[in-house]
Amino acid sequence: MTDAPETRPPLVSHVSVGVTDIARAAAFYDAVMAVLGARRIMEHEMGVGYGRAFPEFWASRPHDRGVAAAGNGTHICFNAADAAAVDAFHAAGLGAGGVDDGAPGPRPEYAPGYYAAFLRDPDGNKVEAMCWIAPPRAT
Repeated sequence: MTDAPETRPPLVSHVSVGVTDIARAAAFYDAVMAVLGARRIMEHEMGVGYGRAFPEFWASRPHDRGVAAAGNGTHICFNAADAAAVDAFHAAGLGAGGVDDGAPGPRPEYAPGYYAAFLRDPDGNKVEAMCWIAPPRAT
């Protein structure tokens, strides 16, 4: 590994959300991760891990075995290849027990060309898929 910025590992190794029912969470995340090109890579009694090559995202019971609760103001955003993948993420999540928290579409208030959709998983955790699209031309 070199010290060049483009060869360093990403800043974030992985993130986790707390869930109350691993099987229910797995059904939801199996559906939304598949359309983003990720898959279930690991699973054990405490949760399931998703990614492309290693588990970058976990849906698991809290390590302290306490009650899982969605964090107010917390959300996880996944990169999507294109707007069609964002749309598919949203549809797959709704079909797997998720709740709409922002339909697919441009979010010019975030940045020109920002396209995203938001869902709440069955435990209330907020997840997003986003991609960059060509921003509208200035007139």
